[in-house]
Amino acid sequence: MKKIEAIIKPFKLDEVKDALDNLGIHGLTVTEVRGYGRQKGHVEAYRGIEYQVQFNAKVKIEIVTADELAEQVVAAIRAAANTGAIGDGKIFIYPVEGVMRIRTGETGEAAI
Repeated sequence: MKKIEAIIKPFKLDEVKDALDNLGIHGLTVTEVRGYGRQKGHVEAYRGIEYQVQFNAKVKIEIVTADELAEQVVAAIRAAANTGAIGDGKIFIYPVEGVMRIRTGETGEAAI
């Protein structure tokens, strides 16, 4: 099993969710996060005054999936989240040793 974490622009969340639904991925966790990479923040204006925003608003999506679906999930996220602009985000892939569904006690891929 693999855990896939993607940091994306917030307005791309619905497109990514739809792409994952089309793959049959129905479980995911979404967290609002803030950070920066090469973009290093940006300048915004409020009531005529400019100020530096050092951390950009992003969304983190977390998915656990079977090994054989991981590449398709990554490709779907990349295609749906891509705008071609700096700050599109990153995708991280981690191995998962195990998983258990709390309600039923199911383990392994049956618990995903």
